[in-house]
Amino acid sequence: MSHNDRQMNGQHRPNSILDQLELPPARKGTQRLARLRTAWRKSWEEGGFLHQRWEEILQARHAGWHEIAVWIKTAGLLAGLSLIVMMVDAAGDIASATLAGLSDVQATDAGDGSGLWGTVDHPIRAFLADQAAHLTVAPAALYAFWQLAGLLGLIGGFFGNAGARIAWTLWGLASLAMIWSAAPAGGRAAATGLAALMWALASVFALRGLTLRPIVHNHPPQFMPQFNPELHLHATLPAPSPAGDDFDDNVHPLQR
Repeated sequence: MSHNDRQMNGQHRPNSILDQLELPPARKGTQRLARLRTAWRKSWEEGGFLHQRWEEILQARHAGWHEIAVWIKTAGLLAGLSLIVMMVDAAGDIASATLAGLSDVQATDAGDGSGLWGTVDHPIRAFLADQAAHLTVAPAALYAFWQLAGLLGLIGGFFGNAGARIAWTLWGLASLAMIWSAAPAGGRAAATGLAALMWALASVFALRGLTLRPIVHNHPPQFMPQFNPELHLHATLPAPSPAGDDFDDNVHPLQR
């Protein structure tokens, strides 16, 4: 036997390249990737983790709140809270930029108060400028806040927001009070009346759909209790006596 021959399972075979070169072991990264692929396929099979989660998502579209999976509820609540935080942050930035832009307009830039709008706007500017002298706020900031409050009340009231409509009502009453206080004595009534008419016309949009009539819903009840009077008589009948007992009772004692 040649020294290059090797014995395998009791048999001899000639030497070959496969005997001389040993295959390198598989890399750990390749084995790990293969395991991940296998786990991914199994998770999407029926009864797998991802397959069950996907079924719960599909069922959530037609199920009620109490029937939705807990993890979907939690994810929805977290997403909603995150969206609210983002909206509040964006609203704060927008409000700050709006106030900064409105503050650039001086509160006393009403000129001599000529024109319809000047007749209404000039007393408000003058009132806010006079009050700001006793406060730690600039007159322009007070006037900008007054404008922003009225704008938000008008837009929010148009879309039916109850809080915005209350703010719009208070804003209009406060504006009338400021105009009455700061308008010239000779034209105070006219300026206040003109402002009231403008406020009423704007309220057509701010209080759209609002009615003072009570809404009565006449819907028949879904369940009507039925009352069926019934008379039940309970009578107790005596138990029948045996035939022998009746015969003995009818026989005279002397005949026995």
